[in-house]
Amino acid sequence: MRATFTGVPGLSSPPEVAVVVDVMRAFTVAAWAFRKGAERIVFAETLDEALELKARHPGWLAFQDGPVVPGFDLANSPAELRALDVAGRTVVQKTTAGTTGALAVAGARLLLCASFVVAGATAAVLRRERPAAVTFVVTGDGGRAEEDLACAEYIAGLVTDGSVAPGPFVERARNSGGAARLAEGVRLGWEGVHPEDVPMCLATDTFPFAMAAAREDGHLVLRPVAGG
Repeated sequence: MRATFTGVPGLSSPPEVAVVVDVMRAFTVAAWAFRKGAERIVFAETLDEALELKARHPGWLAFQDGPVVPGFDLANSPAELRALDVAGRTVVQKTTAGTTGALAVAGARLLLCASFVVAGATAAVLRRERPAAVTFVVTGDGGRAEEDLACAEYIAGLVTDGSVAPGPFVERARNSGGAARLAEGVRLGWEGVHPEDVPMCLATDTFPFAMAAAREDGHLVLRPVAGG
């Protein structure tokens, strides 16, 4: 498998197979939503679209990143998600990095969304599919986020060598700018940032499922898929 690592600005055309990585925090939140029983996640292009979808569909929930926005149910915190009942629900998610990255490669034949918690299962899907080439899309910091690149390289390594240890990759993420910003947010008391967010984002191979996105009824929709 030939692996390419790029940010959204480096994409010239939709790849055949893409793995979009957002460790802190969109796709850690998405994985936890599925762990807690969410049925599916619909990616919105804008905050207004997310709120409009929620308004049109009673019972749907809406998640966003950044400061808390009125009308949304969660500000993209995996730790705060633990107190939210998402079982059987549809979640609309809009984030600056992760969902934007997924929408940028929506034309891919196989589109996986990943973070450390589903890294092993994501690698298992790639081993099963055996693509000749995979484009890993690093979404944070305009394609330069060290935590996303570390996770992407860990997944790529697992595809060819299932014994690759996560430790060095997790340590890179722990020392990343993304982790530092969340820690600063905790120190400053920002809404929507929890002290346990970073540890939850650094937990590795927590869930046995990967997450695949595909078009449904005009929207890009994320669902869990078996990793083994």
